[in-house]
Amino acid sequence: MKIATWNVNSIRTRLEQVIDWLNQNPIDVLCLQETKVVDADFPRLPFETLGYHLYIFGQKSYNGVALISRKPLEDVSMGFCAILPEIEPQWDEQKRVITGVIDGVRIVNLYVPNGSAVGSDKYEYKLRWLTVLRKYLQVVLLSQPDICMCGDFNIALEDIDIHDKAKIENHIMASEPERQALRGVISLGFADAFRKFNKEGGNYSWWDYRTAAFKRNLGWRIDHHYLTPVLCDRAKSCIIDVAPRKLTQPSDHTPVIVEF
Repeated sequence: MKIATWNVNSIRTRLEQVIDWLNQNPIDVLCLQETKVVDADFPRLPFETLGYHLYIFGQKSYNGVALISRKPLEDVSMGFCAILPEIEPQWDEQKRVITGVIDGVRIVNLYVPNGSAVGSDKYEYKLRWLTVLRKYLQVVLLSQPDICMCGDFNIALEDIDIHDKAKIENHIMASEPERQALRGVISLGFADAFRKFNKEGGNYSWWDYRTAAFKRNLGWRIDHHYLTPVLCDRAKSCIIDVAPRKLTQPSDHTPVIVEF
């Protein structure tokens, strides 16, 4: 089984690139983030023509997540409130969470808030959002021990995940409170699939559009697959495919693929 995560930064803008990539990489599940389109306007037909099933949780112009699967998924739900009905509905106003099960594996596809700037209101929202995510996963783990949690986490967990020209200290996506919040989530029993196979620096999944960052490889590794123990043992590879980032008008992110 192959599962890919990709922040496409607008599915309608990047549709041709995503379809071409799927034709070249016929994976089992594609987890998209930042689709930026309401469900009714999602371009379903090109994916359905390829034989994929679509599960969408979107909003206009911002955010949005989707699961695109070769097989029909089971037990699909959108948002936090489907699992945590006691929390405030405001946590699902931004469409950032979707989950479903394929062949006994639960995929949790996430678009973690960026946070804007350390100390801002959006930053505090990000930290609270990660606290809600931890509560959500605690419940999910009770019924489904095999989980692939993936997506755009907007956090580089270690300094090795950031190019050496970045000012890391107190930088958004690398501040210690963000890292500690993510470590709190991972501590539920998850492991970083990429780091099982690659301990080296210089491997990134996101490059700023500015300052020729991609050409200079001034990137950040912020798109992750986190696996529960049995799945981590089964993982055969986890790679970052930089090819889509080389295209004309690409997303600023590129796909990350895990194989079991």
